[in-house]
Amino acid sequence: MAAPAVETCHVACCANRTPHVLSWGRNGIIAFGTSGSVALYDPQNYRIIATLNGHTGRVNCVHWVPRNDYGPETELLSGGTDNQILVWEIQDGKFTKTGELLGHTGPVISVHGIYQKEEGFSQILIASSASDSTTRIWNKQGSKTQCLQTISFGNGFVMDVSLALLPDTTVPILACAGDDRKIHLFISQNSQFHKVHSLVGHEDWVRGVEWTVCGKDILLASCAQDCLIRLWRVFMKTSSSFDNAEDTIKLKQDVFVLETNGHLTTFAVTLEAVLAGHENWVYGIHWQNPLLKEDGSIQQSMRLLSASMDKTMILWSPDEESGVWLEQIRVGEVGGNTLGFYGCQISPDGSMIIAHAFHGALHLWRQNNFTKGEWTPAVVLSGHFGSVQDLSWDPQGEFIMSVGSDQTTRLFAPWRKKDQTKVSWHEISRPQIHGYDLQCLSIINGFQFVSGADEKVIRVFTAPRNFVENFCNIAGLPSEKVLASSNSADFPEGARIPALGLSNKAVFPGDSKSEKDEGQFSSISNQYLETYFQSVTLTEPPTEDHLLQNTLWPEVQKLYGHGYEIFCVASNSAKTLMASACKASKVDHAAILLWSTLDWKQLLSLPLHSLTITQMAFSPDDRFLLAVSRDRTWSLWKHQTQSHSETGTCFSLYAHTNKQTAIHSRIIWTCDWSPDSKYFVTGSRDKKVIIWGDCTSSGNDSAAIVPCSSVLDVGDSATAVSFASVQSIDQSYILAVGLESGKISLFKWKPCVNFSMIDDWHKCVEFNDLQCHTLSIKRLRWRPCLGRAGTEDDPKSSEFLQLASAGADNCVRIFNVNRLCL
Repeated sequence: MAAPAVETCHVACCANRTPHVLSWGRNGIIAFGTSGSVALYDPQNYRIIATLNGHTGRVNCVHWVPRNDYGPETELLSGGTDNQILVWEIQDGKFTKTGELLGHTGPVISVHGIYQKEEGFSQILIASSASDSTTRIWNKQGSKTQCLQTISFGNGFVMDVSLALLPDTTVPILACAGDDRKIHLFISQNSQFHKVHSLVGHEDWVRGVEWTVCGKDILLASCAQDCLIRLWRVFMKTSSSFDNAEDTIKLKQDVFVLETNGHLTTFAVTLEAVLAGHENWVYGIHWQNPLLKEDGSIQQSMRLLSASMDKTMILWSPDEESGVWLEQIRVGEVGGNTLGFYGCQISPDGSMIIAHAFHGALHLWRQNNFTKGEWTPAVVLSGHFGSVQDLSWDPQGEFIMSVGSDQTTRLFAPWRKKDQTKVSWHEISRPQIHGYDLQCLSIINGFQFVSGADEKVIRVFTAPRNFVENFCNIAGLPSEKVLASSNSADFPEGARIPALGLSNKAVFPGDSKSEKDEGQFSSISNQYLETYFQSVTLTEPPTEDHLLQNTLWPEVQKLYGHGYEIFCVASNSAKTLMASACKASKVDHAAILLWSTLDWKQLLSLPLHSLTITQMAFSPDDRFLLAVSRDRTWSLWKHQTQSHSETGTCFSLYAHTNKQTAIHSRIIWTCDWSPDSKYFVTGSRDKKVIIWGDCTSSGNDSAAIVPCSSVLDVGDSATAVSFASVQSIDQSYILAVGLESGKISLFKWKPCVNFSMIDDWHKCVEFNDLQCHTLSIKRLRWRPCLGRAGTEDDPKSSEFLQLASAGADNCVRIFNVNRLCL
C-alpha cells in the first residue's frame, strides 16, 4: 500500500467547558469534545488518533456505549449546541458516522446509551437531555434511528441522564438529574418510560448521575451543587425475616412495582451513603467500569471518582470490614488563578484518573506501581481553549509558538521518551499569560519573540535560562552548545507575574522572597501575593500546574506607537527588523511601523493603506516587505540601506494596487513569499488566490509586478496561504491554502509564459474531513527546513515537509507531508 501524502503528526487541543464532555472507554481511548469536534486521545502514546468532525456547533457531551460482554466499545455518542446527537461507529478500523438523532430544539446537555436485546436482535437505547426542558428516548437498530418518547420537564432542566437495566431483568431504568434538586426515576413499560419515583435529599441542583452494577443490585451515584455525593441502592424486594423484625433499625425504602408478563415484581430504593469531602460544587462523578480479564472473568471494583470546583478529585471506595464509604486518595491543584474541575474519568484498569478544568486543561494522575496509594501527575495533552490566532516556527524548525484569544502564548516541541523511537509533541512552556486576547506573534530568534494583543502595546519576551536547559533536556539537544550559541550569560533564571500588572518580571539567580516581605503589608500592592519562580529541572514535558506557574518568559521591552489594538507583526530573515500594524479606519492609523530588534527603537512609519493591514511578510532575501489590507489592496516596500540616512535603513514604496488595478474585490486576508523571493501570493475573501512577480528580475521597474498566475478559485474565502520552503520533485512551487470553512489543500504551481492559456495550477492534495479544522484557518506555516522535527536521525525524515495550522476551532495541528507524493 502506498504511503499517504499527508499524515497528522500532532493535534493540540483541550476539552470544552461542559461537565459531560469527556468519556474514557474500556478500549483505552479518551473521547472528549473540543470546539465542534470529538477528539480521540490515546494516553499511552500521548497523541490524538482521530478527530471526528460532524457537528456544526460546540460539542457538549460524549459517551462510549458500554458493551454487555464488557469488551472494548465500538460505538460513541456525541451531542452539541447544534441540537443534534451523532452516533459514531468503528468500521474497518475507522470511525464512521452511522446515525443522526434530530428532534431537540435546544443544545444537548447530556447523552447516555446502553445495549438492549429485544425480539432476538441487539439495539442501542439512548437517552438525551437538552436545554429545551425535555429528555428524549431514542432507539438505534443498525442504521435506523427513531425517537421513541419525549419527556417534558416544564420549565425545569435535566442536567444529566443515565440508563441501566433493573436487577435480574431486561427492563431499562432511567435516572434524570434535575435543577429541582431531585433525581427522577423512570422505568420502561410497553416501550414507554413511566415515572416511578423522585429521589429527594440534595439541597441544590443535581449535576450528575451514573449507574453501576453491585452484585445483584444496582447503585446510583449523584452529585450536586450542595457539595455532596449521594449513593442510592436499587434492589429487588423479597419477604424475609429481616423485614419483619421490629427491633431492627431499617433504612427508609421507596418502593415501586414492575409488571412483566403478568407478574408483579417489587423493587426498593434506599439511600446507601452520603459522601462529604468536597468544599465546592461537585460537577462530575464516575464509577470504575467492570473490566474483562484475559481469562474471561469480570473484575468489578467498587470505586467512585468525583471532581469538584474546589480543584480536587477524590477516589472513594467502601471499607472492606465495615462497608463504610471512605476517601481513598485526593489529588488536585494548589494555587494558581484557575477555577476547578468540570468532570472526571477513571481508566478501565483503575491505574489512571483524569479531570478536565474550567479552562479546558486535562489533568492526569497515574498510580505509582511501586508505592501503593501514591498518585503522581503525568504527561497529558494540552492546547488553547480559545481561537488560535497566529503561530510561528522558530528559525531552526525545532519548536512552534502559538497565540490565541484565550490570552495565552504556548510553545510546543517534540519529545522522545527514553528508550523509545516514537516522537510525540507536547506543550513545554507557556511564555505569556495575558489580560488581553492575543492576536499575533513573531519569533525574532530561537529564544526571543514579540506578541501583539487587543492593546496598543507590543511586548518583547526573552527565554529564561531554566527554559533553555529544560528544552534541551526534553528535545534531546546538547544544552552546552545551545547555551553557548545564545549568549546565555545574560539570560535571567526565570520570570514571575507581578501582583497588579501584566508584565512578566525577570528573576535572576539569587533573587528570592525576603523575610521582610513576609511581614506587615507596607503598601496596597503588597497585599496581593506574587507568584515566585522556582527553578526546576525537567526531563519530560511539564504538567498543567507547572505550565501555569513556572514556565513564563520575562518581558524585556514594551513598544509604544500604535493608536489602536495590534493586529499583525512580522520580522525579517536576518532578525534585525520587525514590522507591526494595528486596527485602523484611516491612513494615519493604518501605517506600518518598523522597529530595530537591536535596541527596539522605532525606525520608520510607512503610511499608505486606508484600513487595517491584515498580514505582512518580509521576502526571504529581506529586500521587500509585503502588506495586504482590508482595503482590498496590497503594497510592496523595497529595502535600501543609505549611509546618509539617520537610521541607516530606508524602505520606500515600490509597488501597490489601487481601485483601478486591484484584482481582489474583497478583503485580502493573507500573503506569503516563495522561498526564492521571486513571487508572492495573496488570498482574499473573494475566494481568489493570485501569485504576483517576478520581483527579482524587475530591477527598478515597479510596473513589472503583475499577476503571473491564473486566478485560482478555491471555492471559499481564502484565509491563510503559505509557500513550502523547498520545491517539489518536478520543481514546482508548493502552496498550502486554508479556507474559512476549515479546509486545507495543497497546490503545485509553475510559472508559464502565457498563464492565461494554460492551467498552471494543480491541486495535489486535499486534506480529508478528519484532518481539517471545523472553523476558519487563521494561519498556515511550513517548517523552515526539510524533515520532521525531532527525527533528524531518521534517514527517511528528509522525505517529509511539516505544515502547521492554527484554527478558530482552538486547535493547532501539525502535518507530515510526503514530498515524494506531491
